[in-house]
Amino acid sequence: MAVQQEVLKAFRFALDPRPAQLEVLLRHAGAARWAFNHALGMKVAAHKEWRCQVQALIDQGVPEVEARRQVKVPVPSKPRIQKHLNLIKGDSRKGCLPEGALGPERPCPWWHEVNTYAFQSAFIDADRAWQNWLGSLAGKRAGRAVGYPRFKKKGRCRDAFRLHHDVKRPGIRPVGYRRLRLPMVGEVRLHDSAKRLVRLLDRGCAQVQSVTVSRGGHRWYASVLCKVVVELPGKPTKAQTQRGTVGVDLGVKYLAALSQPLEANVPESRFVDNPRHLVRTEKQLAKAQRALSRTQKGSARRHKARRQVGRLHHEVAVRRATVLHAMTKQLATRFATVAVEDLHVAGMTRSARGTLEAPGKQVRQKAGLNRAILDAAPGEVRRQLAYKTRWYGSKLAVLDRWFPSSKTCSACGWQNPRLTLADRAFHCDGCGLLTDRDENAARNIARHAVVADDSPVAPGRGETQNARGAPDPAGLKANHQGASKREGTSPPRTVPPQRSNPLTLPDPHGQQPAKHP
Repeated sequence: MAVQQEVLKAFRFALDPRPAQLEVLLRHAGAARWAFNHALGMKVAAHKEWRCQVQALIDQGVPEVEARRQVKVPVPSKPRIQKHLNLIKGDSRKGCLPEGALGPERPCPWWHEVNTYAFQSAFIDADRAWQNWLGSLAGKRAGRAVGYPRFKKKGRCRDAFRLHHDVKRPGIRPVGYRRLRLPMVGEVRLHDSAKRLVRLLDRGCAQVQSVTVSRGGHRWYASVLCKVVVELPGKPTKAQTQRGTVGVDLGVKYLAALSQPLEANVPESRFVDNPRHLVRTEKQLAKAQRALSRTQKGSARRHKARRQVGRLHHEVAVRRATVLHAMTKQLATRFATVAVEDLHVAGMTRSARGTLEAPGKQVRQKAGLNRAILDAAPGEVRRQLAYKTRWYGSKLAVLDRWFPSSKTCSACGWQNPRLTLADRAFHCDGCGLLTDRDENAARNIARHAVVADDSPVAPGRGETQNARGAPDPAGLKANHQGASKREGTSPPRTVPPQRSNPLTLPDPHGQQPAKHP
């Protein structure tokens, strides 16, 4: 039985702005970058002040733990930063500065030329970056360690900004099927059609919350976030139940090897070919990057060459996303349960350079393998399956990271400890089974994977499991160390984290701060 539920969905459109509109978009992106740096600067200043006061007490003979407890320097958040900016900002519309003004030192006198939400959303992003660092520092955030927040630099960060509006008087709305109205930008033409969004709005099933405008390569995109009332299937359909469970073995030779054909009665669809988007564009990328290396920094030719390199990389990303979305939707809609491995992509693609005492071997080959794995994007496949299975009534099952799926016979359970990556066929000495290595692994995944809980996973920020934040044995998460998939071996030993700074950062919630690693 279908259940109506209110979820957040984003509708992404490619924009076709006019030259005047393009200048406004760039102005908003620059304002958001400036606002983020301004907010982060105030936080960093408070952190430095706290460290100076703690160090002064330590120099006076106060124990370090007691000094940290005594010093309280609050880190400013969005409301305080916004009030402070309103007091000090200038205004270029006035012919002369007000009495007592700081003259040319007044910041952002152009604030009235952009939407106010470009500033407010940047302040929110700065708060989130700071809290992510705090959570990672305290061990409350899953995945790899989050470093100290960094300032954004023009030309080195993504041009993007986010706008909100009053839902009772919407300023962000589609105009027809081919235009999108943005506050202070106007009606921007779309390369795509907004028919799906318009029909949901007309039926009263959707409500626009915000829009994120960003530049990727040579394109500008608008991601319209909406609160949508959808009917989520409570159970798989009859067709999905008949197909049952499919095991998905993600790899490089094949994008995915399945335990049963993707299309019924079509044995060839058991293997999904790997398009190898990056390999197909290698020659063009090499030519464009050589042209970029011959230019002089700051020149117009360098700017043009950089745009060409960015355009090629963006086209590769778009083609990769198209293939992955098509495959994950077919898996989620055609089967009742989709079983995948709990791969640790960050560990699989770790560099093989080693150390000075024990340098890595075959570094160039490992670098090529890392590129091939990242081009296949197994982590993105897992992320998409997490929410699409919930949308279409199917379930996601996850196989334990340490299960030797490739070395285990899918017929009798015998394990081949001598199987290497060069062996592309699996031969069982117990029952005589001879099959493709990836197909054998897919059957094991379908048989031994465990269905995850029914809680919402991917649409929000509280994803319970992903390619980086899955539960790991031996307390590896506490030390911010993942474990790559090693079939038939025990988990690696943990290594205590290195600490480069004994001082800590003030906790905005008044709790005892954790040490800076």
